[in-house]
Amino acid sequence: WINQSKHEFDLLSLPASKWKWRMRHSAVHFAKLVKEKLKKGTTWDCIFCSEMLNLAEFIGLAGPECQKIPKIVYFHENQLTYPQRFASERDYQYVLTNFTTALAADGVWFNSDFHRREFLTGIKDFLKKMPDFQPVQEVDEIEAKSDVVYPGVELAGHPKDKTGPLRILWAARWEHDKNPEDFFEALKILKNTGADFRLNVIGEQFRDKPVVFDQAYDYFRENIDRWGYQPSKDDYLDALRQSDVVVSTAVHEFFGIGILEAISAGCVPVLPNRLSYPEILMGYENYLYDGTEQGLAERLGKLIKDPQETRLQNLTAIAQKFSWKRQSDKLDDQLEKILIA
Repeated sequence: WINQSKHEFDLLSLPASKWKWRMRHSAVHFAKLVKEKLKKGTTWDCIFCSEMLNLAEFIGLAGPECQKIPKIVYFHENQLTYPQRFASERDYQYVLTNFTTALAADGVWFNSDFHRREFLTGIKDFLKKMPDFQPVQEVDEIEAKSDVVYPGVELAGHPKDKTGPLRILWAARWEHDKNPEDFFEALKILKNTGADFRLNVIGEQFRDKPVVFDQAYDYFRENIDRWGYQPSKDDYLDALRQSDVVVSTAVHEFFGIGILEAISAGCVPVLPNRLSYPEILMGYENYLYDGTEQGLAERLGKLIKDPQETRLQNLTAIAQKFSWKRQSDKLDDQLEKILIA
């Protein structure tokens, strides 16, 4: 957005690590930086931040100059409805930070309508659990100033000429919320029928990755072309362009940038009929499956039977709707609505 916007941005950021500490201390850190810039005569027309910032805390620390100008928060994620494996893992202080940040903002942008609806419903239910003085009416205030503003997607370019068996792509974080178990179970069903296919299983890995990936590597060793995190952007894009079908089994997805990048590279989407997927595939709902292992296996089985027919399906228009070339103008327009309000 910064690269293509007609507006000028002054970017303050922190390294993308230790996210819990970032949510705790970033308001203090950024308030200090802003005060230093203010002393040098820097001024701004708007504050734009992510939901990871404690905006209410930041405004209080940064001083009256920042309190006077419009403030927009962009919800890429939220700390209430992200699926935890165990209820005890959720720290509700982060939920309240999201809540007060939304209250402190003049505009609350969500990366999908699915995300917007899930957060507003979830936060109201959460606040009703408070023993007294439940600030439920404030959720209506947040809803009134909320909008859906889709992010842009960097298009991956033209697919490569392909022959041979169908190449199936998994391109997601190797974590439990992406539900890799269903993906590999569906592939086992296919393999047991004698189906011929190749696999590109890529994505960022963490220390606590699901054990199913190691099990799947042994089971599908003969089918694998690419496996694991790709060391460069070019390697990542090559993996997309070399694939024919991109699959998701996610139980958590507020938008789906990786899916749209794969579609822009020529992949046919096979996505569960849930989360944000019906929204980003609007008009192409026939590429959704019922969300079950068997349903996924059946859908992939049909595509595997005729790889060349599958490769003839050009669906790049789905991703082009969200290209940065288009979305940057829309974000600019939405920003200006807040500035003149």
